[in-house]
Amino acid sequence: MSTSARLPLRIEEAREKDVPLILQFIRELADYEKELVRVTATEEILRTTLFGPAPYAQSAIGFVGEEPAAFAIYFFSYSSFTGLPSLYLEDIFVRPTFRGFGVGKKLLAFLARRAQEHGCGRMEWSVLNWNEPAIGFYKKLGAAPVRDWTVFHLAKEDMEDLARFA
Repeated sequence: MSTSARLPLRIEEAREKDVPLILQFIRELADYEKELVRVTATEEILRTTLFGPAPYAQSAIGFVGEEPAAFAIYFFSYSSFTGLPSLYLEDIFVRPTFRGFGVGKKLLAFLARRAQEHGCGRMEWSVLNWNEPAIGFYKKLGAAPVRDWTVFHLAKEDMEDLARFA
């Protein structure tokens, strides 16, 4: 293991000054998922949606020493069955050079504490079916895949078409 594995790990809530770094992480994640062409987020959009007057989500950044190593974007949703909020993890990404150092686990532990602070009944997220390393990592943490559910997604153009339905 390299020297950086012995450096301290820390997680911080992202701040507005971190917008360029957050966008860089988003692009790195999209590239890893072979979806870079789908990224339309800009610094302006992220500044508004993460740090504007009515933020839609929050972000956290994981550091190994002083190096940004990982990030997460999350928001709070609601479960009607439990009557409690949930923390939904939209994105989590650990740069390949920092995998295996514990920063991913520390980032998820940070999010678990945030969920507890908000009285959440659960945390949830999606993972690509082909991402076996991530699936294995999540299972080691005690997470279980949701069976009998399929995630649906309505793209912007289709959403606009549906919104026109009278």
